[in-house]
Amino acid sequence: MMRWMFGVECRRVWVMALAGMVLCVSSAVTLAQDNYEIQVYGSDTVAPKTTMLELHSNFTIDGSKAAPGSRYAADGTFPTTHAEHETVEITQGITNWSEVGFYIFTSASTETGYQWVGDHIRPRVRVPDSWKWPVGASLSFEAGYQRARFSPDTWTLEIRPIVDKQIGRWYFAFNPALEKSLHGPGQSQGLAFSPNVKVSYDFTKKITGGLEYYAAYGEPTGFDSFHDQQQQFFPAIDLNLSPKWEVNFGVGIGPTASTDHWIVKGIIGRRFTFGRGRQ
Repeated sequence: MMRWMFGVECRRVWVMALAGMVLCVSSAVTLAQDNYEIQVYGSDTVAPKTTMLELHSNFTIDGSKAAPGSRYAADGTFPTTHAEHETVEITQGITNWSEVGFYIFTSASTETGYQWVGDHIRPRVRVPDSWKWPVGASLSFEAGYQRARFSPDTWTLEIRPIVDKQIGRWYFAFNPALEKSLHGPGQSQGLAFSPNVKVSYDFTKKITGGLEYYAAYGEPTGFDSFHDQQQQFFPAIDLNLSPKWEVNFGVGIGPTASTDHWIVKGIIGRRFTFGRGRQ
């Protein structure tokens, strides 16, 4: 009886959370481009008694440039061209359906040297396997700070629903993220719609190739013009070397004026299990 009541209560929490997101979407603003952690999330969470350590390395070949007579771009931030972004992500599994992640953002270039950018925290819950949904589903909330020289909106919040599905060798993931500025030029605005999509195919047991898509459209009820939208396409490869490892490489192409045009990214992750964790 108690187990049934717990399942009903979990469903109520999910319904309330999703309803809250829908009610909040009344107006929106596109936040500053964030090329520190470029990843489409899958629905699964890190197992309990397990820690996932990841390094996200992103190098911008062609991005924003300094305004004439200044060392800063037009929005007052450091230019992204030839900047190396290194992000450390530490994720701890809490239960079979929840985890907490923590990010440390850094940036390095010949103009600025090596600098700390900011930190984010990200709790996440997923639909338990016992519910037997036809797709994987989870929900993350990410909040944190970035220095004003790297992001005009220094304090931000992200709400990210995650839906994915494996069909044979094909894998599909959709992250219709919503972002909100808590402090900065965009704090008086509402939520921004920033969808991420991944489609991949298992060529072998160890090599998966596909396409990742990242965007920031603006207000859901009236998208920004194509010129002001941020869109990136990443042909990417995943190497399935071991259940303990995560390896991803990609080259990003940004077709709009508001997007960094060429980015190379890589993700290397390692799971560490303490005691008897879920495999």
